[in-house]
Amino acid sequence: MAAAARARVAHLLRQLQRAACQCPTHSHTYSQAPGLSPSGKTTDYAFEMAVSNIRYGAGVTKEVGMDLQNMGAKNVCLMTDKNLSQLPPVQVAMDSLVKNGIPFTVYDNVRVEPTDASFMEAIEFAQKGAFDAYVAVGGGSTMDTCKAANLYASSPHSDFLDYVSAPIGKGKPVSVPLKPLIAVPTTSGTGSETTGVAIFDYEHLKVKTGIASRAIKPTLGLIDPLHTLHMPARVVANSGFDVLCHALESYTALPYHLRSPCPSNPITRPAYQGSNPISDIWAIHALRIVAKYLKRAVRNPDDLEARSHMHLASAFAGIGFGNAGVHLCHGMSYPISGLVKTYKAKDYNVDHPLVPHGLSVVLTSPAVFTFTAQMFPERHLETAEILGADTRTTRIQDAGLVLADTLRKFLFDLDVDDGLAAIGYSKADIPALVKGTLPQERVTKLAPRPQSEEDLAALFEASMKLY
Repeated sequence: MAAAARARVAHLLRQLQRAACQCPTHSHTYSQAPGLSPSGKTTDYAFEMAVSNIRYGAGVTKEVGMDLQNMGAKNVCLMTDKNLSQLPPVQVAMDSLVKNGIPFTVYDNVRVEPTDASFMEAIEFAQKGAFDAYVAVGGGSTMDTCKAANLYASSPHSDFLDYVSAPIGKGKPVSVPLKPLIAVPTTSGTGSETTGVAIFDYEHLKVKTGIASRAIKPTLGLIDPLHTLHMPARVVANSGFDVLCHALESYTALPYHLRSPCPSNPITRPAYQGSNPISDIWAIHALRIVAKYLKRAVRNPDDLEARSHMHLASAFAGIGFGNAGVHLCHGMSYPISGLVKTYKAKDYNVDHPLVPHGLSVVLTSPAVFTFTAQMFPERHLETAEILGADTRTTRIQDAGLVLADTLRKFLFDLDVDDGLAAIGYSKADIPALVKGTLPQERVTKLAPRPQSEEDLAALFEASMKLY
């Protein structure tokens, strides 16, 4: 790393660390005291765990036809994307459906990093097909598209924005019954097989947003580690970074009992509730697996042990963040993906510019955790230690800087692009990136430390160059 660049990044990060005003009006510890929120409404007092049923095992995909038969399915929609439709995971699923006499129709037009338009196309297909069950074989893009198709086919009179998270959509609770959905993940990243979240690019505003409701989570996730052997190295790395940030963000999120407002009815309690004792266990365990196995999984495509563990870690982190939520890395990642110019990631066979989700999330992580470590520094230090830092002599006030350095080394070892500048952004883009982050309140409000537009701008600037 050039000395000048390192000094500049360190200076920006120190500024971010010092930037929090500690007066009673602005101090987070004061305004988020248990029992009262800034608006005067009480904070939440409960959390709940919602997770799909999960079945894990090498070759478990061949059971999908039996599952559908057991459900009494007579007209199934199998969703995937054009690349995967030619690969063994989809073939194994289709063979199982045929063997068990399940009538099915394939929809293979899922877009990698879906948009509102690609969601609508899948929704229209689902509405016309009148399916009684769904199977999603693919990464997060496929699983999320299938969740949306199932939701709007089950609620045909709803407007598209009805269930989209506020402030972009209306964020209405889902009260209609959905059809069974079996998710078969082929990447080790999103954890979407466990969660009630579906993410897409809202093209009109050039921002990512989503639908978040426990009602849309899959009925069953079939986690088959054999599928991970088809992932190219950069796909393994980028999906692994999503697991890394799911674990780090959910573990350092605002605790559930400091989140406001307290719901007046349990149906309005958000899926993303804040860190909680059960999610913490899943997040920390996922982080330990990432620390031990991600580099091996990236470097050796035949390392079934490493890739199997990462496949499970994805689900573990999904159980954690699916109930606790994520915060700034994800909130800031959505405009990084949505405003992409010409960057096309290696190993992704797509016909459009693409910043893979995991990459867009991890590039801001050193700056973000330097910023958030003022709140709950012990947790930040604990995660740095899990990722390999020697923290025996570290001062607690340096927790953020130590975690940031640990992350930078981790990313450098895995050949990650050198910050936002390396994927096509410059200082001139910062106002647009900040503007694209502001609507992400569903996640940014879960950051343990509140952030102003100036804070966000400084975080983006500190993320332009990593090394």
